Amino acid sequence: MDYFKLTISLLLLLLTIAFGTTGYVVFEHMPPFEAFYMTLITISTVGFSEVRPLSDIGRGITIVIIILGISLLTYTLGQVARIFIEGELRRVLGRRKLEKHISMLENHYIICGYGRIGAIIVKELQAAKIPLVVIEQDPASIAMLEADGILYLNMDATSDDALTAARLDRAKGLVTAVSSDADNVFIALSAKGIRPDIFILARASDVKNESKLIRAGASRVVCPYQMGGKRMAEILHKPTVVDFLDQTMVHDELGLQMEEAIIPTGSPITGKTVVSSKLRQDFGVIIIAIKRKSGEMVFNPGPAEVFDAGDTIVVIGKNAELKRMSAIIS
Repeated sequence: MDYFKLTISLLLLLLTIAFGTTGYVVFEHMPPFEAFYMTLITISTVGFSEVRPLSDIGRGITIVIIILGISLLTYTLGQVARIFIEGELRRVLGRRKLEKHISMLENHYIICGYGRIGAIIVKELQAAKIPLVVIEQDPASIAMLEADGILYLNMDATSDDALTAARLDRAKGLVTAVSSDADNVFIALSAKGIRPDIFILARASDVKNESKLIRAGASRVVCPYQMGGKRMAEILHKPTVVDFLDQTMVHDELGLQMEEAIIPTGSPITGKTVVSSKLRQDFGVIIIAIKRKSGEMVFNPGPAEVFDAGDTIVVIGKNAELKRMSAIIS
């Protein structure tokens, strides 16, 4: 609406200038440039004398120019100032609101980089309703973050200040997914220096740099190109397996979901076996694996396998039943 008003006022101001210039040319026989100059100094009220003595008609034209011109010029300048001030105010208030939301984050993930990989990670975390904040500097990426209403910091992810501002001290984990492996190494080093216990998931463009990222402090390293190549090969020689995993993990065509749940101290299934816990009977889930607190992985656990506090169970089942199971065992 403000821009529409500004457009109208500018149009009327130009019409006033055209009216004055034409009037001086026709009735005062001034050259076009002199007539234009006379119109401008009249509108701007700079106080210069008349270019040449005016007739009564010329003075009448001048009076009309003064009344219309000064009013329109004042209004136009006011609209311009209003747009700039309100726009800047909106940016400042929006920035403060964003910083306030970020300062309140807890158990969130910090995503460094909003490229193709980072954008997919953000989308998946949002779908799971997991809080996050993105650190990005690219103007095009920031425009997309603002359009999607995603919390972000316009800072250099390799700096300690950016990680501190993203509340690394209260974060659940950090994902470094910038395009440069060197930057990913630096981010991992900085994050571990600030908070040694933080979980770091790092992207590696070159598989040769995986070991460097691990040494820098990354908990897990993913090489998208290597994973993509393996997946394409699996589609060729294990298409049914891939279809099943896609339908289960991605497309949800079967209504199934693979989920993990940590067994806390005091859980009703702590100390029970797979059979006595009745997870399959009560919730219709398939227990794929148990990850012990020590890190040991038990695949396809037998009926006599015992659940201990701190274990993580990996199961497949209906989404609603999985949520009900998690609520009960937690």
